Amino acid sequence: MSRSHRILPVLSILWVGCTDPPLMSETTDSVTMPPSTMPYDPSQGGNVTGYATGGPEPTTGEPTTGEPPPPMCDDALKRCDHEFTHPDNGETSVDVMGSFAPDGWTKGAAMKSDGTTWRVTVTVPWDTPVQYKLRIDGSMSWIPDPNNPEQVDDGFGGYNSVLEPKTCDPFTCEAASCGAPQEGQFDWRDAVIYFVFVDRFNNGNPGNDALIGVETAADWQGGDWAGVTAKIEEGYFTELGINTLWLTVPMNNTSDDGLGTDGHLYSAYHGYWPTDLTQTEEHFGTLAELQALVAAAHAADLKVILDYAMNHVHISAPVYADNPDWFNPNDNGSGGDCVCGAGCSWDGADGERCWFTDYLPDFDFSNQAAREFSIDNAIQWIMDTGADGFRLDAVKHIKIEWLTDLRARVQADVEPMSGQHFYMVGETFTGDKPTINKYVGCDKLDGQFDFPLRMQMAYNVLMRQGSMTELADFYDANNNYYNGGAAVMSTFIGNHDIPRAIHLAEDSPLWNNQWADGKDRAWDNKPGLPGGAAAFERLGLSFTMLYTSLGAPLVYYGDEVGMPGAGDPDNRRFMQWDGYSAGQTWLLGHIQDLGAIRAAHPALRRGSYTRLGADADSFAYSMSGEGETVTVAVNRSDADKSVGNLPAMTLKDELTGEMVEGPMVTVPARSARILVAP
Repeated sequence: MSRSHRILPVLSILWVGCTDPPLMSETTDSVTMPPSTMPYDPSQGGNVTGYATGGPEPTTGEPTTGEPPPPMCDDALKRCDHEFTHPDNGETSVDVMGSFAPDGWTKGAAMKSDGTTWRVTVTVPWDTPVQYKLRIDGSMSWIPDPNNPEQVDDGFGGYNSVLEPKTCDPFTCEAASCGAPQEGQFDWRDAVIYFVFVDRFNNGNPGNDALIGVETAADWQGGDWAGVTAKIEEGYFTELGINTLWLTVPMNNTSDDGLGTDGHLYSAYHGYWPTDLTQTEEHFGTLAELQALVAAAHAADLKVILDYAMNHVHISAPVYADNPDWFNPNDNGSGGDCVCGAGCSWDGADGERCWFTDYLPDFDFSNQAAREFSIDNAIQWIMDTGADGFRLDAVKHIKIEWLTDLRARVQADVEPMSGQHFYMVGETFTGDKPTINKYVGCDKLDGQFDFPLRMQMAYNVLMRQGSMTELADFYDANNNYYNGGAAVMSTFIGNHDIPRAIHLAEDSPLWNNQWADGKDRAWDNKPGLPGGAAAFERLGLSFTMLYTSLGAPLVYYGDEVGMPGAGDPDNRRFMQWDGYSAGQTWLLGHIQDLGAIRAAHPALRRGSYTRLGADADSFAYSMSGEGETVTVAVNRSDADKSVGNLPAMTLKDELTGEMVEGPMVTVPARSARILVAP
């Protein structure tokens, strides 16, 4: 299809049914969506009555007579029938292509002719605008509906027709997708996650401090669960707009040092060198203190996700000494070690058996006994702590059977007791979308950290490379990609394995590659806090986009104040709690505002995405659903810019409180407007 006729993909609200992952090409990111084949089974989601609040009460005894009650479901699952028509002018075929279904822009709906009129009835999302085109004769000719005057620019020199938001009585209810919340359950699409790097966050109990004698940046620094609990009770996370905490690995680690690839000795302050999988990390506190943290979090309406490291243990771990056959040998079969990246590859079959270092034995989860031991341990941590989810480390380095077995155990043993869906998000550090998607599905992970999105946003927004049209193109292809749009991916701009994002946002970025690990300045010539406002505004702009689009946005501790830091371990400095610069103070307030705005507008968390336009420095899109539309206009440039193709009406900017007039508004430099009907 020519670029002038290219359609604008739009994310549907929800991919329904529990299906296998989309079929993917090995060489591209394109996907073919399978049909929905299996409805979500409420019995797997806990103690669910099947009755919505305000609906009919469950009864016992003989069935009642009379008409069946109307269906009850969330607006996001309501659907209305709509008939599309087109005069028969002798066409061979006519298809409606559009945002009415996850595969609507790729598969569409075939119309049938009665000799005078082409017709097809499709279900459309409740109270949500639908963009569409007509595909004529199965060719590359895509045209707007000539009988519908409502159109919007498709971003490529053409127009999409718009079906205005529709409600109906009666409506139908789509089956919920796997992991979709039942009545009374937390909706993980609403999550805003904060990564609490426990040892570097807040020291609540100096009595559990202990050094092992390596350089300060790589040694234990005193943060603990008591310190996290104190910040929960102070209301820090609530004020920030956070509703989910991700805590570093809780199990006990070695007290030995370990040689890093950079030649420096490290302690296990990060939690990824476990020895005793049944005991808590002594530097963090006791099991009772972890339980108290979870209880305090729940009292403050915060969910808790535990980091779980299943790929390996430290070589001093008793489980390795007692069961060496449960681990892959450190042998590449050619007379050398099988260390990832040195003797064995990080990827493929090697990636599932290589050791991260020669002191971290790698579990062989093709061994059923090893797999059962590990999963039993994971379930025990859930039961002992009351955690609400897992962040699963190094997913592509384990057998996928470990994930499917864990999901089955969670559904059988955890969710019926909690009455809540247990969220599992994975880490697969790659830009390859098919690899990430491989581990996402109803029987595996709910989602993964969206590394490709992070790198694209860092390149286009923080570093101001390429164009915002590139970012818009990426959004179009990415929003409906993982598990057909059903995945709850976690979106982020910073984490513990990459340099602090603030340095890519400087006027002259410290690295010219968004994938740079920053190790060149991790120990010497460490970067300081940028001066001025520009870097903080660019980082704030990235957060604005994360908070106004689909996925569970993540704040890496300290990024809310633009903390500096190069590569590991410099990106893990102790949390800064005071002495903020003007730029830091502004950024903290901005993220607090974003948290409140996201909480106030369900469309930002669960709506359907529509691209409105993009050029070199600007990008505009809308999020629609649950009775509202929120329009976002982004300007990455260093000057004010007019952004058009917005709703032609008076709009309120939720960030500033200003009233502006569409369809074109001025967006200040390095900022965005979040626009709603007043």
